[in-house]
Amino acid sequence: MLSDPNITAFFQRLQYSIEQGTLVKLVLSQYRGDEPGLLRLLVQPVHLKNGGMLSFVTRYATKDISKNYPPDEALHLLQSWAGQRFHNLHLLTRTHEAQLRFSKKGKALLNVHTVRTTVSDTDGPQAPAHNREKQRYLSLQRPFLSGLGVTQAQGQLIPSMARKWKQINKFIEVLDHAMNRSALKQQTQLRLMDFGAGKGYLTFALYDYLHYTLGKQVEMTGVELRADLVNDGNHLAAQLQYEGLHFAQGEVQNYSVGSLDIMVALHACDTATDIAMHKGVAAGASLIVCAPCCHKQIRPQLLSPQPLRPILQHGVHLGQEAEMITDSLRALLLEACGYDTQVFEFISLEHTNKNKMILAVKREQSGSSDTALAQVRAIKDFYGLKQQALEQLLSLS
Repeated sequence: MLSDPNITAFFQRLQYSIEQGTLVKLVLSQYRGDEPGLLRLLVQPVHLKNGGMLSFVTRYATKDISKNYPPDEALHLLQSWAGQRFHNLHLLTRTHEAQLRFSKKGKALLNVHTVRTTVSDTDGPQAPAHNREKQRYLSLQRPFLSGLGVTQAQGQLIPSMARKWKQINKFIEVLDHAMNRSALKQQTQLRLMDFGAGKGYLTFALYDYLHYTLGKQVEMTGVELRADLVNDGNHLAAQLQYEGLHFAQGEVQNYSVGSLDIMVALHACDTATDIAMHKGVAAGASLIVCAPCCHKQIRPQLLSPQPLRPILQHGVHLGQEAEMITDSLRALLLEACGYDTQVFEFISLEHTNKNKMILAVKREQSGSSDTALAQVRAIKDFYGLKQQALEQLLSLS
């Protein structure tokens, strides 16, 4: 196996980074061994009384096990596991990022990028805590960012895309935390759908993170109405060899879903958000992530009960109230379907001043829906509401 030039080059780079003190971390994922619950292995340098060592943190579904090895022994173990126990190795040093992955036929594929960053950017173990920047879940060196025009070919952020880069990382952070609260943490295979994928910034980011960082086997579809964006997305996915990612033309109302683990719908207009949520529930999704907009259904139905009448006589307040009521009802209805829900401000997206996210994590035990449904009825009665799309779709009215 080590006679393969890609594998040899990868481990030469790893050994050099250890000797030069530039190693930040090595992540081994896509485990193919027989240890139950083993997810991935994190390798980082540590400095002990008896000299430099490499810390191996083996991450299982329910625990972490740490062990330190001398560099020579560590390298020997890692070489023996590459392509055997682990099929994806992601190396980050202070000067380069390298990824060694193995295809289904066992072919070794190597990608190397230069890291143009400061010590604090790497967030490596040697960097003082007070100098570290906020954790980034994705590296600027990931090739899809260049393909989407977020970075230059050398991995440098294009200044006009700084807000988009922040949005991408925040989105991955939210999804990562939600997954750790769900049954998906232990799953090795995931099926996802992203309704209204647009150009695919978050679609590519989520696929890349789940597959290459977490080592999951991912089947993901980005659904988009505009044919040119669908073609562009599929072209880039093929170029990057993202075998589990494809884009399809369609709209949420008419698209057949099947079973899902994660359903994403960002900026689905008005009741399209309700339709997407209903499809996520019907598909058994463990995570439902929506950023709703254009809250039109509730507003014309709203009565202005006392003592709110003087407040809601102003159109801007009525619109804000309609938005709050709509998303609160959606959250309660998802609670009634067995989800823990959060409604919160995300971060400002491009071309919009408001950015609210509804996040629903399926509970392992659904429990009673009576309380949530009683709250829905009370809100509807107070405001004189007759119809709410998600409630009708779920047949809970």
